[in-house]
Amino acid sequence: MIGGELRVSRADASPSNSSCSTAPNASNVLFKPKRCISYMTMRTLNDMRLSETLCDGSIVLPENGHEYRIHRVIIGSCSEYFRILFTTSVPSEKYTVAIPGLPGSIMEQIIRYAYLRECDLSEDTMYEMYAAADYLLISGLTERCALYILDRLRLDNCVTIKHFGRQRASKKLYDTARMFIMKNFAHLVQLATSNEHGLLQLDVDDICDLLADDLLNVRDEDTVWDFIVAWIDCDPATRSRHIYRLMKTVRLGLLSVEYFLDKVKENRYVVAVEETKPLVIEALTLLYDLEMISSKAMQEMKTPAIATPRLPHEVIFVVGGWGEGHSQDIIETYDTRADRWIRIPHEDPAGPRAYYGAACIGRYLYFIGGYDGVEHFNTCRRFDMVQKVWAEIAPMHVRRCYVSVVVLDGIIYALGGYNGASRHCSAERYDPRTNQWTTIAPMSALRSDADACTLNGMIYITGGFNGHECLNTVEMYDPQTNSWSPVPPMLNRRSGVSCAVLGGSIYVVGGFNGLIRLNTCERYDLTTRRWIACKEMYHQRSNFGLEVIDDMLFAIGGYDGVGAIAYVECYSPDTNEWLGATDLSMMRSAFQAVAVSGLPNIQDYVQSNKENLINDLNESLHGLRVSSSISNEEIADEVD
Repeated sequence: MIGGELRVSRADASPSNSSCSTAPNASNVLFKPKRCISYMTMRTLNDMRLSETLCDGSIVLPENGHEYRIHRVIIGSCSEYFRILFTTSVPSEKYTVAIPGLPGSIMEQIIRYAYLRECDLSEDTMYEMYAAADYLLISGLTERCALYILDRLRLDNCVTIKHFGRQRASKKLYDTARMFIMKNFAHLVQLATSNEHGLLQLDVDDICDLLADDLLNVRDEDTVWDFIVAWIDCDPATRSRHIYRLMKTVRLGLLSVEYFLDKVKENRYVVAVEETKPLVIEALTLLYDLEMISSKAMQEMKTPAIATPRLPHEVIFVVGGWGEGHSQDIIETYDTRADRWIRIPHEDPAGPRAYYGAACIGRYLYFIGGYDGVEHFNTCRRFDMVQKVWAEIAPMHVRRCYVSVVVLDGIIYALGGYNGASRHCSAERYDPRTNQWTTIAPMSALRSDADACTLNGMIYITGGFNGHECLNTVEMYDPQTNSWSPVPPMLNRRSGVSCAVLGGSIYVVGGFNGLIRLNTCERYDLTTRRWIACKEMYHQRSNFGLEVIDDMLFAIGGYDGVGAIAYVECYSPDTNEWLGATDLSMMRSAFQAVAVSGLPNIQDYVQSNKENLINDLNESLHGLRVSSSISNEEIADEVD
């Protein structure tokens, strides 16, 4: 047991668990093993080391001459480096080992880990501790340091961690940091000029590696080109010679004609290098062909590499709902980069449902309550998006359709709803770890057909129907006190409403006010505690899906007062405008949209046949080309 790895948890770091440890401060974490019989033996052995009782070896730091008396069997059981030295060296070297270049504070922590499996880590020491543990072949401590480092992966240190992972040949550190950079590339570009350890300091090999990757997370290719220019501008004399290589990483065919002619073709770095001319001609030829050839020829044309969309890091799941006069079980996912809905052939074998609540935790989608046209459900289902299998989970205490569902801190909350006879003010929550529902404090009002979201650790529920009228009231739930409190009412009554959090504000969209379906939108500012009207949608809708991807709201499907619709549109708060997106494959309402990220098999849920996207590419570029007021003749002249 002394030489074996012991399981650890953050709870074990609490000072209340042991009188022998000190409480860690905000920047340090004290790792300690769970209490077991052998722990007292380890404590005793460490005390013997400190008193130099029965010690049979020494570790010496040449820089300061400090000597640490140790028990060779204890150190050797932890470190393969020391074990080899102690068992294969000549007798005179078996008892004293010199370790150059290691600070005393780090050596002390390593010895402490060998005896107690405890180690103080902070952001100031985590790299040095990892390097020392890696050099001394202490696999358990190396892994612990890696977890600590990745737990602190942020925008301001991700490039440093990527470099460190490559330096230490750690695939885990390198791959995780690299993926973080690709996922947050747009945000990192915004911070690049203010971060001395950021993207602008990467070398050309790293830049090309990132920019060429299909998983680079950018809404449009303008971001990629603007970054390339900014990177070269940092050191034009040295970096401008890489323009051809960098230019090849950009999906030039996805740029608008106006942007390409103004920002790429006429760029001083591009003009200065003859080698870039074929790339310019290739891009302009594609744009010209898209404008000139027939629709039939377009359908037969394969999408070239320079016009192939990148892969998204997030997809939107839309499951079931109500369409064509009955409940549905169809599953579709939305690929934001290809602007495509993909049919997923893994319907729930338990049957269809509509007017349910939905949530995502990790690799699982949860579907709570609902209605199938006959029965109002208290049953709940779970879909494993990796294994693609369905399973039943514990049922709720009451039947709930038109239920509002959110996730907060890994717990699913089901709020209000309708059981086929009456509306609920009751609420309950589900813990996936115990597969158990527990009731919580009821809301102050009966609510069905409302919607809820989370912000700053609180749950907000908006609008709904109480059996007599559509509501404009809003309530906030505090899970720490298990209590509800009122929030200023919305500008409009909204039942069948959808809400979401974007940019620190709560947006409520659409719904039914008792007379008509709405296309209005408003947001709640927490600072001023006021609701502010936003730009109206193109389509009025209730009982629709609403999700946030790429810092935009996506409104999906719903009911417009006449029938179900398939229209999809997205809202950008930066421009305060709604834009059209590709429609659902069928008209339906009464479903939930759920954004999912981080799946290891995300490619199973995105457009697979990207070679045939050119027709839609033509349609989107045509709109851009018209707005640019550039004629086909001008494009042809540029090609010539």
